[in-house]
Amino acid sequence: MSETGFAGVYQLENGYWGYRYAIVINGKRKEAKKLKNESGNPFKTAKQAAKARENAIAQEKSKALLPPQKTIIRKTVTEVYQEYCEKGRSGKAYTTIKKQDSLWNNHLCARFGKRYIDEITAAEIQDYLEELYYTDNRAYSYTESFLKMFYLIFGQAYSRNYIDVDSYNRLCVNKDTKIHMPKLKIDDDLDIVSFDDKEIERLDSYFKGTNAETAYMLGKYCGLRINECYGLKWSNVDIKNGVITIDRQMQYQNGLIKLVSLKTRNAKRTIYMCSKLKEYFKMLKRQQEQDKKELALQRQQNQTFIQDLNGEMISSLELVNSLPNGKIQTVNSMKYHSRTLQGEHNILFKYHYLRHTYGTNLAALNTPEYLLCNQMGHSNSQVTHKYYVAISEKGIDELLKNLEKM
Repeated sequence: MSETGFAGVYQLENGYWGYRYAIVINGKRKEAKKLKNESGNPFKTAKQAAKARENAIAQEKSKALLPPQKTIIRKTVTEVYQEYCEKGRSGKAYTTIKKQDSLWNNHLCARFGKRYIDEITAAEIQDYLEELYYTDNRAYSYTESFLKMFYLIFGQAYSRNYIDVDSYNRLCVNKDTKIHMPKLKIDDDLDIVSFDDKEIERLDSYFKGTNAETAYMLGKYCGLRINECYGLKWSNVDIKNGVITIDRQMQYQNGLIKLVSLKTRNAKRTIYMCSKLKEYFKMLKRQQEQDKKELALQRQQNQTFIQDLNGEMISSLELVNSLPNGKIQTVNSMKYHSRTLQGEHNILFKYHYLRHTYGTNLAALNTPEYLLCNQMGHSNSQVTHKYYVAISEKGIDELLKNLEKM
């Protein structure tokens, strides 16, 4: 290894650079040797290494001017996560808890569980995320779940004095050093997926008269999430005033169907119905009254009792999406239609795409963003903004009209 004109900087055999220093602060000798920066990347030039050395020495000296910090308590990652489970996630949604535990038990525990939280670097977390995404070919959104778990664990550790402020800032705060998602693959598509007018016509025809027609109408004209759709009660539909109140969702919990709280506060909302949907619900209500008379015994026998939001047991007949004979419909009821539409009609159908279509159509029609955010039940307006930049058929039509005016 060769030295250079910069003090404490030297070149490695592979052509990269490193630095070392030994300084005395308050009578104590501090030594360090580094071959990579805080992001885990090698120093490509002597100037980069010299600058990093200068910053590292400055940080050591600045620490000496700070008041003495509390002694850091060493904890393993397992201990930090267990403490979070016991004290830090009360009030979290059931699905959030299940997802966190799945990521921990199936992946993170074996890889990081026995490690001390204060010895883990941003570089090795970054390597792990890239391994998940590039090598294991995990979905981008799934890999992002791991990133959120690391932020959660390091945040818990910092709040309990298991890592110092510098480590926490380096891992989770500083823009240049904090852990982040790998660069998106070229062939990965995170765009909003929506149906064009021709596909909607085909979907209208397909769902007409099926057991899933009501769910389809709610997705098309209200942009409901599938759990919100199947958790909708008749008491939350005000046909006269043309509004639907979304305040609960359907979930499977430990093998049981339940109506539970929405995931976020903003998801609780009042949705306004268009005239087509109001007319549909008027017809549906009339049909329901007829079914009550003609299929009374079947409905009584087929009804299912499920736990409502307040813990009380209610009949499935109170749900908008129950069959005429009283049998319950659940979030799994759409799976058959998804397979049929793809296999027989060559339409890649996911119920959530109806929500995307609802959002992009309203955005293309210049709906104010704050109103669309409210109707979609987004907790972050940045999520809503995606619908305004998505390329849609209606948006292109408006663009062409504007171009003709130039």
